[in-house]
Amino acid sequence: MAAGDGEPIVLSKPPSRLYRAWDSDIFYSYRRSPVTIIASIVVVIIVGAALLAPWIAPYDPFNPASLNLMDGFTPPFSESRMGNFYLLGTDNQGRDVFSTILYGSRISLFVGFSATLFAMALGISLGLVAGYQGGTADAVIMRIADVQLSFPAILIALLIFGIARGIIPPSQQESMAVYVLIVAIGLANWAQFARTVRGATMVERQKDYVSAARIMGVHPVLILARHVLPNVMGPVMVIATIGLALAIIEEATLSFLGVGVPPTQPSLGTLIRIGQQYLFSGEWWILFFPALTLVLLALSVNLLGDWLRDALNPRLR
Repeated sequence: MAAGDGEPIVLSKPPSRLYRAWDSDIFYSYRRSPVTIIASIVVVIIVGAALLAPWIAPYDPFNPASLNLMDGFTPPFSESRMGNFYLLGTDNQGRDVFSTILYGSRISLFVGFSATLFAMALGISLGLVAGYQGGTADAVIMRIADVQLSFPAILIALLIFGIARGIIPPSQQESMAVYVLIVAIGLANWAQFARTVRGATMVERQKDYVSAARIMGVHPVLILARHVLPNVMGPVMVIATIGLALAIIEEATLSFLGVGVPPTQPSLGTLIRIGQQYLFSGEWWILFFPALTLVLLALSVNLLGDWLRDALNPRLR
């Protein structure tokens, strides 16, 4: 094809989806925030190291056959009495602190992610019902949420964990401890998702596309799933990101108090509880490195949540 002056017309190729995503407002905001980039790198390193723990951990800290009590209390960056080198030292049982952090991070991340997903699923479902139905359902769900939000989440989790431990037979308590912890933390944090989704649903149900779906006879469940839910997920993702950091801290708190995961599957909270016993006797590294990992992980996830909240706010673009 040629133009009027004889020059050919060049049709430009439309940009790819990857380029359009990279050039979007969210990724532009990400590229312009060095703090967010550093936080995401820290999260990727910790999560990646936890997932690859069986392959990159120099020792298996939970295999009694590989432990040697003579290696106990070895300082960081030094060799033990038996000639083994430990990057971050060892604890009282001769376990490599670096390896325990890798394996402990797996449990903390698993509990945090699972509890957040459970709280998000429960909160979104109840929030959609309350916001769309209104009336008695809305009043009952929101009053329960108001009562729960009046208490600290850690107390709610402790209460639920204690009730579950009283119901589960003693022979199954240790094997079910992680799942009980997930349910306890999830039930302690669903109310924030429900309140946010309820408010957004009450706005969306007044719009024309919902009214058109009602007139066409679409079932309310399909209206909520196909039309309302995608439009309320923005604030939900922000709450989920910040809630993930809170869930990890709550798991560490419960494990520190001795009511979390069993000692045979120690998380970061359990490692901190063990380390604080030797803090004032000179073995500071047993507490310091697991606590530093927990702080970096929670802080980085919180910073990502703050960035996501600002990036999804059209008034700040």
